[in-house]
Amino acid sequence: MKPSDSIRLIIIQQLSSIPKGKVCTYGDLAKLVGYPNHARFVGSVLRHLPNDSRLPWHRVINGNGGISFTEDSDAYKLQRSLLEDEGIVFVNGRVKLAIYRMR
Repeated sequence: MKPSDSIRLIIIQQLSSIPKGKVCTYGDLAKLVGYPNHARFVGSVLRHLPNDSRLPWHRVINGNGGISFTEDSDAYKLQRSLLEDEGIVFVNGRVKLAIYRMR
């Protein structure tokens, strides 16, 4: 197993622990797994999840409180819908991290 494979597994484990109604940034998730400068790697792991994954990928957003997909994309609409279904409120296209960020 390559070192990156073990990091992927840890990211997936931490991803599964994000509670419903909360969000985590890519950077937060990287810090949680002990690789604080690897936010882009976290994004890569999420991007390569199977389409039918039941992991809560939608709970990971960017550091500005926004969704990283372009607003007119189906992926953006899906992620926003999933978050709103969990009670997360968007203001001007952003989530208030002070309220919804996982602690």
